[in-house]
Amino acid sequence: MDTPAIPLPRDPRERAILDQLSMIRDQLLLLKQDRTNYIRTQDVMPLFDRTMDQVKELNIVRAETGNKGENRLDKVLESCFQLLSLFYLTIGRNNEAPATYALTSTIKRLLDHLVEADLYSAKDLGSIKSTLEGLTHSIQHGSKEQVPEKKPPPYVITLLFNRVELCQATLAKLQKRLERVPESLLSTHQKLVSILRAVALANTKSKFSTSEVKKLRQQIVEIGDRYNGGKFTAEDGTVVPGSEEVRELYQRCLKWSDLVLERKGVVADQWRPIYDVLVGIRNDLEKLSLTQAWSLRETDLYDFQRQLDKIDESRQNGNWLDDRARPADLWTQRTLLYLIRRSYGYIYSFMLASEPVSEALLPIYNQLQTLKRCLVEVKKSGGVSSVRELYPYSMKLNSLDNMKVDGKFVVNGDIPEGQGSVSELLAECFDLNYDLRVAAEEANEAGSPEADGEVDGETKAEEKAE
Repeated sequence: MDTPAIPLPRDPRERAILDQLSMIRDQLLLLKQDRTNYIRTQDVMPLFDRTMDQVKELNIVRAETGNKGENRLDKVLESCFQLLSLFYLTIGRNNEAPATYALTSTIKRLLDHLVEADLYSAKDLGSIKSTLEGLTHSIQHGSKEQVPEKKPPPYVITLLFNRVELCQATLAKLQKRLERVPESLLSTHQKLVSILRAVALANTKSKFSTSEVKKLRQQIVEIGDRYNGGKFTAEDGTVVPGSEEVRELYQRCLKWSDLVLERKGVVADQWRPIYDVLVGIRNDLEKLSLTQAWSLRETDLYDFQRQLDKIDESRQNGNWLDDRARPADLWTQRTLLYLIRRSYGYIYSFMLASEPVSEALLPIYNQLQTLKRCLVEVKKSGGVSSVRELYPYSMKLNSLDNMKVDGKFVVNGDIPEGQGSVSELLAECFDLNYDLRVAAEEANEAGSPEADGEVDGETKAEEKAE
């Protein structure tokens, strides 16, 4: 899409479809950039339907011509699918099949990088495995959807199934390799992976800390010392099957920490521009991770993905070339790849954390999430000594409940997606608040008669307020 190296379609009918998809993509981008209004289901679905019409037409054309080669049309179509998938997350339709497209793109990137880096732990694979199982369930549910307007076309279901299966095949290969690590050394293997990543993080901080990296290196040495000086054999010196995997990782950790200490975070001038871009993306995503629930619109992830994809795909034989066609040195290559993988990891976590609630309802949902956390903490700490302490929570819950019109939360005349999730959370908060009030009343009733009278008065006042 961004480079002339990707040819235009030769078939005039494909060119016409390209023109239509380009207009749809531009409209999606404009909708994404509009911060003055909430994104609504009725804004997204017509664009989804128009995209599906073009895909249907494309399938007919290619069935006739037999063309399977990729051209610019495929790139623009991929952008449309990616954007629409993120829009589905934004409007709260997370559990529907089209929403899985963007997540499968990120998972594939992560898996490909794990294969390339040959550096991962059982924990990494466990998360991806459970996510893929959830995506499979969503796609299967979509294929059996009874509501016509919610049922995706068969070719979309097939596309999504194929993407998930591709990810699962790569995951299976990674799991098979990890099986070679003996169970007795799995925790050690995971610890070494964790330390190596900590060294990579220290390597990309704005101010390099030699002492921090030296401490991490010392942890690596200490692990080796516990296993016969890094040989990872049994106590009697015999070789444990699979221990060579851990031994290689141990040696790799030592060499990487030495290389990091040698370079001290100094980036060569020819690689500084790409390094600064990647550090900027990583830092922006890191900041978003602190305020995600309140500030992230899922469609924002598209721009980050596109920048990362472009940089990642600019490599040749796994490495970057400078203006004079010279490959990056080992430290630069690994540092840039770490930044890319770290950023993809953030995007993956954001998509997983996305709530099945429309952007318009998120402010209410987030307030309820905060209220629930507060009430749970109050309950954990022993409850309240007086019903009066629950007044702020009761008033807030009632003010949110009073926003409903005929049992629905209405925003600007619309009934946004995610009503069930918000109502369920509101009910949980009311239940927690009620349990705390009952416990406080019972505790006071067991006390002095004066206390009983005080509680009765407070309870009546609260009931009147409600």
